[in-house]
This record gives sequence, structure tokens and C-alpha cells, in this order.
Amino acid sequence: MMKFSTSDFRWTREPASFSVSGDRVEIVTKPHTDLWQRTYYHFRNDNAPVLQLETEEKYFSFAVKTSFEESHHRFDQCGIVMYLDSENWLKASVEYENERFQHLGSVVTNHGYSDWATTAIDAKVKSMWYRFSRREDDYCVECSTDGVHFSQMRVCHMWKGDGRIRFGIYACSPEESSFRAVFTDMAMTECKWLAHDGQQPDEA
Repeated sequence: MMKFSTSDFRWTREPASFSVSGDRVEIVTKPHTDLWQRTYYHFRNDNAPVLQLETEEKYFSFAVKTSFEESHHRFDQCGIVMYLDSENWLKASVEYENERFQHLGSVVTNHGYSDWATTAIDAKVKSMWYRFSRREDDYCVECSTDGVHFSQMRVCHMWKGDGRIRFGIYACSPEESSFRAVFTDMAMTECKWLAHDGQQPDEA
């Protein structure tokens, strides 16, 4: 376990309403906040609050539990993020859709173009764990309903993801909405994303 504290986090964009105490962070989102660049929707939005740590560690994992009991409007979301600059970042979250289902998914943005990979889950789900792992400039995002058994969401390469990076949590409401997002049980550990079978060992 790598030691850190929520006091080590820094805001990229500070929300109007939030609290940070011990191992708990709460963010109350404002309407029309989002992270998205160009692809398909033909708009760009870069104003979601982001709270992050900085590190040069090349191999590590970061886990956090997100709770979103109050999410109720289309695209309300909260989750993990690695925000390097407005055109290079990744995020993973549950995005509310309607009373029947939500989108569990992730977005990777390289050089100002975003993608979006999702799967539908029941709208009754109101908490989700995420694990963000780094192996140099490649990354893995996983999710879990219990914080013990994690499933891979995606593996990706970040073109500006080498050297010093920033990573952490975010929450936003892209449409006319607001909700309280709660983040707890944060932990930074040795890399849980192991080298692929047959892969050459990592350089020291």
C-alpha cells in the first residue's frame, strides 16, 4: 500500500460546493458541466471539477468507491479521471440515462478527440468501485460492485501519458441537473494490472 492523503489532492477546477474530510470527498455538481472533445457530438466541454494527485510512479493502481444515490438526470456522472490537459485525458463512470438503465463506461481522449465505450446496467445501481492502473504510458480501467472482484473495462494508450501524470476523481452534470457525488475508500497500491503472459519483463 502506498501512503497518501486526500490533503495531497489538488483541484484542477474547484466546484462551488464540496467537502473533503479524511478519506471522504463530496462534490455537488453544477448544471452544464462535462468533459468531452469533438467526436460525433460536434461540441466541446471542458469544465467538470477534477481533483487529482501527481506522480511519476510508472507502475501503480488507484482504487476508489463512488456513491451516487442522488443522480437522477440524463448524463449525471462521477468516477475516476486522469486529466493531463483539455485534449488528453481519460475517465470512467456510471452515467444516468433513465429510470430503467444507466451507462457504465469510459472515455479516452487523445489529441482532442474523445471516444465512448459503454454497457447498460440497471438504474438501481447507486455505487461502483473503479481501479485505475498504470504501466508506463499504457493504462487499464476496471470496475467492481464490491471492491474485491474487479472486471476490465478497457486498456488504452495515452500519447501524453508518460512521465509525470495527474489522476483522481471527478463529477459533473452535462444537462440541467445537480447531484451529490461521494468518493470513499481510496487506496494507491502496487500495480494490480500484471504483465501479459509471455510478455518480456518490465525494465527496472
